[in-house]
Amino acid sequence: QVQLVESGGGLVEPGGSLRLSCAASGSIASIYVMAWYRRAPGKERELVALITSDGRTNYLDSVKARFTISRDNAKNTVNLQMNSLKPEDTAVYYCNADISSSLGRSYITYWGQGTQVTVSS
Repeated sequence: QVQLVESGGGLVEPGGSLRLSCAASGSIASIYVMAWYRRAPGKERELVALITSDGRTNYLDSVKARFTISRDNAKNTVNLQMNSLKPEDTAVYYCNADISSSLGRSYITYWGQGTQVTVSS
C-alpha cells in the first residue's frame, strides 16, 4: 500500500515562514507528478504548486516569488518552502502524487491527510 504523509504545518505570524514536507512510502516504483493543494475555510480546494519528475514546476499566481516546491526523487519526498506568509495563506495543505507501484506500470493518484497552516494577524 502507498501512503503520503504531510508534516510541517503550524501557526505563524504574517511575514513568517514554514516548510512543508510530504513523504511517500510503500510499494513505489516511480513518482511522476508531486503537488501541493490547499483548501481554505469556506473555499474550494486549489492547486498551489506542482513539480514533475524531470523538475518542471508550476505555481499558483498568488504564491509566486514566495513559495518554492522541490523534490528528492531518491527519498520520494516533496517539500514546499513558504516565505512571507499572509493570512490568506491559512488553509489545510494536501500532498498529491501520481505513483506507479511495484505491482504495475500504470499511475495512481494518491492524497495525503492534510496539514494545517494558520497565519495569524
